[in-house]
Amino acid sequence: MLSATVSTKGARRWAGGHPWIYRSDVLVRPAGDAGAVRVSDQRGKPLGVALWSPRSEISLRLLDRDADATIDGTWWYASIARAIARRTGLDRETNAYRLVHGEGDLLPSLVVDRYDQWLVVQLMSAGLEQFRTEIIDALRAQLQPAGILARNDVSLRAKEGLGNDVELLHGTVPDEIEVHENGVRYLAAPWRGQKTGAFLDQRENRALVGRVARGRALDCFSYHGSFALHLAQRADHVTALDASAHALTRAEENFRRNGLANGEFVEANAFEYLKAKERERAQFDTIVLDPPAFAKTRPALPGALRGYKEINLRAMRLLSPGGLLFTASCSFHLSKPLFLEMLEEAAADSGRHIVLREIRGQSVDHPELLTVPETGYIKGALLEALD
Repeated sequence: MLSATVSTKGARRWAGGHPWIYRSDVLVRPAGDAGAVRVSDQRGKPLGVALWSPRSEISLRLLDRDADATIDGTWWYASIARAIARRTGLDRETNAYRLVHGEGDLLPSLVVDRYDQWLVVQLMSAGLEQFRTEIIDALRAQLQPAGILARNDVSLRAKEGLGNDVELLHGTVPDEIEVHENGVRYLAAPWRGQKTGAFLDQRENRALVGRVARGRALDCFSYHGSFALHLAQRADHVTALDASAHALTRAEENFRRNGLANGEFVEANAFEYLKAKERERAQFDTIVLDPPAFAKTRPALPGALRGYKEINLRAMRLLSPGGLLFTASCSFHLSKPLFLEMLEEAAADSGRHIVLREIRGQSVDHPELLTVPETGYIKGALLEALD
């Protein structure tokens, strides 16, 4: 196996529980292509085995603290088995969930999502790509899937010097798969849908919304209506709002699939819609705000904060007395403290007395490793207007 030497700073990152070592902290680069390498510090002390990506800013990703570990099919089988075991029992509430959450499962840059009897994978580093065969063999041996699809059409791969493509790796995978989730059914689109086909990371928050929904409900940024479907289980009427007519068509289809007739589908910009409803003095008993990431880079954060504050402020003003707002952000660069501070400022400006009922995160199958903040990107809150 090739070897690398890292700086004291790089060694400290691993000691502190973060698996990444950046290019600037690699003092002696491995003399070879991407793959697994043994890593030592400046004094020659072995630190472990890592994935090596020659073209990436993230040059080394820790795989195993045992510097003598052999990264072969047996190693991948055991590591993936441990991740799958952590999901035991999830199949009682849904047939679609994440099996491997990259660094959160100590398998950096690897994502594996299950949709019923099919799997969708993402291999997001050059080092990981060298073990594609071992990973797919381990998944097939443990799960016997009907098909495995690689959704490698993610921008991160370009930084690794890898291609962006969607590729069938095993069996067959249909264009659409019906997901069963806490009594609700909807269609996932593994070949062309968002992420790997659906937003699995909000599953538990959708269930929460379904339990507390009431009266007149509004789902902003509805996409295919996954929150709206849960709202409709208890609310009298649900308005699903999205800027995409195509997305709303899918949302309507999902409502019909569940035999629901209490939905209204509105194509509009969420900011403009909320402004208009505020001018009308409209009120909603339950509101969901689950926008796309406003801050995709750190420099975009100030503008993103203004956008998050505006939509939350307007939603708070539209709540009926006792009304509930579930609000979320999937922007990694917006930290939990900043998210809560933004909500406090919006509440102060709203003129309402707003109670924080719950702080929420992502679903349990998307584990957030405390020493790796990149593994936790969803911040959520359930709020109530007292007056």
